[in-house]
Amino acid sequence: MPVTPEQQAEIDELRSKATPTLRAVAPGMEEHLYKAREVLDHGFVRVIDYMGDDAAICQAARVSYGKGTKSVQNDEGLIRYLMRHWHSTPFEMCEVKLHVKLPVFVARQWIRHRTANVNEYSARYSILDREFYIPRAEDLAAQSVINNQGRGETLTGEEAERVLRYLKDDAGRAYDHYEEMISDEGQQGLARELARMNLPANIYTQWYWKVDLHNLFHFLRLRADSHAQYEIRVYADAICEMVKDWVPAAYGAFEDYRMGGANLSGKALGCVRKMLAGEEVTQETSGMSKGEWREFMAIVEGTS
Repeated sequence: MPVTPEQQAEIDELRSKATPTLRAVAPGMEEHLYKAREVLDHGFVRVIDYMGDDAAICQAARVSYGKGTKSVQNDEGLIRYLMRHWHSTPFEMCEVKLHVKLPVFVARQWIRHRTANVNEYSARYSILDREFYIPRAEDLAAQSVINNQGRGETLTGEEAERVLRYLKDDAGRAYDHYEEMISDEGQQGLARELARMNLPANIYTQWYWKVDLHNLFHFLRLRADSHAQYEIRVYADAICEMVKDWVPAAYGAFEDYRMGGANLSGKALGCVRKMLAGEEVTQETSGMSKGEWREFMAIVEGTS
C-alpha cells in the first residue's frame, strides 16, 4: 500500500479542516491538496502546499512590463505571450510543494533538476521500509541498439521470468541482511548510516520537493516526454494532471509551446524555407550533421 494508515489518517484530518484565508486559491488545486495519487507499485505524489495561480503570473508580468502589456486583451493571451517569448520570471511567482514516494534510482535521476528545495527521508536516522519497485512484466525491455540510454524490445517468456525472479530475490536478500546488521541479537548492531549502503537502488525513499512553476515546467518538458524513462515519466504525468487543474491557462500554453512545439536551428529554419519554396533539400545540402538531420526530419514528418 503506497500510503500508510498513519499517513492516510493525517490526510483525512487535514482535508477535514477548512481554514479561511485571504490569499488567492486555485479551486482545481484545492481538490488535489493532501490527496495521494498512486504511482508505480508503492509510490505516490501528493500536493502539500502551493502558492499563486494564473492571475499571479499576470499580476507579476504587468508590474514588471507596465504599458508593454496594454495590447494584450486577457490573462490567457498574456500568459501565452510570456510563454511564447520565453519570459520566465512571472511563472516563478507560483510555487508548489510535493510529497513524493519513489524508488531510489528514480530519485537520483530526479535530483539532477537542481532548481528546487528538497528534504529527503533519512536512512541515517530511520529504518527504510521493506518496499521495492518491481516492474510489471510488460515494462521489462532489452537495451536499445539505437539509444545508449533507452530500451529496446520487450522481454518475454523465460527471460522475463528470470529477470523478475532476480529482482525480487536480490531485493529481499539485501533487505534481510540490512535488518540483520542493524539489529544483531545480543549486540549493538551496525550503524544505520552504514547498513543502508547494502540496499538496492529499487528500494523506496520519500521526500518533500518544492519548486516554482517555471522550473517545474522545465522538469515536465523533459520527464513527461515520450522519450523519458518510464519510471520517472509516470510521476511527471501525475504531476501534469495536478498542474493542469492548478494553472489551466499556463499549462495550456506550456503544452502548446513546449510539449507540442519544436525549436529549430537557423540551418533547420533555412531548410524549411527552401522546402516551402519547392526546393529539394538533402542532408548533404542542409549543412547539418546526420544526427541533426535525422532529428529535423522527425519533426518535419511528425515522428519525433
